[in-house]
Amino acid sequence: MAKYSKKQQAVSEKTQEEAMQVARATQKPGQTKEQTKLIAQGIQKGIDHYKKQQKAKSRELNKRLKKAASAKHETGQDNPVEPPTDKASRLPWFLLLASWALFTAYILITRL
Repeated sequence: MAKYSKKQQAVSEKTQEEAMQVARATQKPGQTKEQTKLIAQGIQKGIDHYKKQQKAKSRELNKRLKKAASAKHETGQDNPVEPPTDKASRLPWFLLLASWALFTAYILITRL
C-alpha cells in the first residue's frame, strides 16, 4: 500500500482566498478574469509548496529532537551537549573592532 496517494489533495479555502487576494492586488489594467484566476492558481500552488516545505522541516526537526532526547535518556546526561568554543567565535568581534578602529583613523586623518 502506498504511503502517499497520487491524488491531488483538496486545497483549503483559506489558501484559495489568500491566493485570489494577492492576484487581485497585483492585477494589471485590462487583465481578464481568466488571467487573474490563472495567476491565483499559480500563487496557490506556491503557497501549497511553501507549506509542504515547512511541514517537512518541522518533521525533520521533531525527528532530531526525539533522537537527541532518546540519546540523552540512554546516556543519562542531564546537560545538553554544547559545541566547543574556540578562537573562531572571536573572529567576528575582532573584525568588527578592527573595522571601527580603521574607520575612526580614516576620519581623523581626513580632517587634518
